[in-house]
Amino acid sequence: MSQLKSIATALPDYKISQDDVLAVLAKARGSALPERLKQILGNSGIDERYIACEPDYYLEQRSWPERAGVYDQVGRALAQRSAAAALAKAALQPSDIDVIVMISTTGTMTPSIPCRLIEAMGFRQSVQTVPVFGYGCAGGILGLRLANDLADANGGQNVLLISLELCSLSYDYSQFDKKNMIATALFADGCAAALMSGKGEQGDRPSFRAFGQKTWPDTRDMMGWDIGDTGFDLVLARDIPTFVTKDFTPFCDAFLNDQGLEKSDLGEPACHPGGGRVVEALEDYFAPELAGIPATRDVLKYHGNMSSPTVLFVLEKILRGNPKKPILLTALGPGFTSVLGILDPVGEN
Repeated sequence: MSQLKSIATALPDYKISQDDVLAVLAKARGSALPERLKQILGNSGIDERYIACEPDYYLEQRSWPERAGVYDQVGRALAQRSAAAALAKAALQPSDIDVIVMISTTGTMTPSIPCRLIEAMGFRQSVQTVPVFGYGCAGGILGLRLANDLADANGGQNVLLISLELCSLSYDYSQFDKKNMIATALFADGCAAALMSGKGEQGDRPSFRAFGQKTWPDTRDMMGWDIGDTGFDLVLARDIPTFVTKDFTPFCDAFLNDQGLEKSDLGEPACHPGGGRVVEALEDYFAPELAGIPATRDVLKYHGNMSSPTVLFVLEKILRGNPKKPILLTALGPGFTSVLGILDPVGEN
């Protein structure tokens, strides 16, 4: 059984408050926002976020090559910073890594970022690189599942997982509709790295007990990307909180039952927050057995929805408290897909 040795995170340089975002939207619109829309955008559960470029950059039309250039420059720097921090926390060197997995849906490069990090960071020339595109907000947990499987392969391997998203590159003020404004008020940029190992002594680090995944039919229009003239155009349905209540919760109940767990057996869950209303729907599901999901709320409040790395930010925050009970990980992503995981803290499994 492989173990989770470390998690580290990295953020871009530009921090923007939600009040700043509302001002930028009004500037782009050329007039004050309607009060109802201003209220919706202000009730996202987010106070501040980090983005790849200064705010005025997003008020200009940008081509595919320009967006790709930001993804290369900023994304590669964040990937390298988070990877170096995760290696240091695990007391490992780049030469110790057998596989690099990278999850990203907001940009792509060939050769991939993991390939470009080999020489920059001193990984072995024989290191396996596995770039994965298209998981969206579900990518953090699906990446952990893939890294966990690879760590258990070939008699045990050290696997570095990097989850990178620059969601701000999809902002498009040339399409100034409600969907794009809501996306601008929710999504942010960030990167997280995790180190899974199937080598060495077992039992001294957290390990994953199980993962689950379900994709519902006729739901592809709920979340994803369309290919636009200047980049990815967001597809985002309004009724995801309703989906959490109606469809996600029975799936989660069945998953916990298969693991012989009740909600009362769990420690604080690590959830991909989505947005404020999704967090409320998740809290309703866990109540009254669990008091809430404060780490999820805090990450949403101070970092926004960074897509795939967000749940790793939440998990890192929870693990700092040395939890003693199993941790449920949850996320929803394109497909429309739900992914779940159970992480057992030290000594639990």
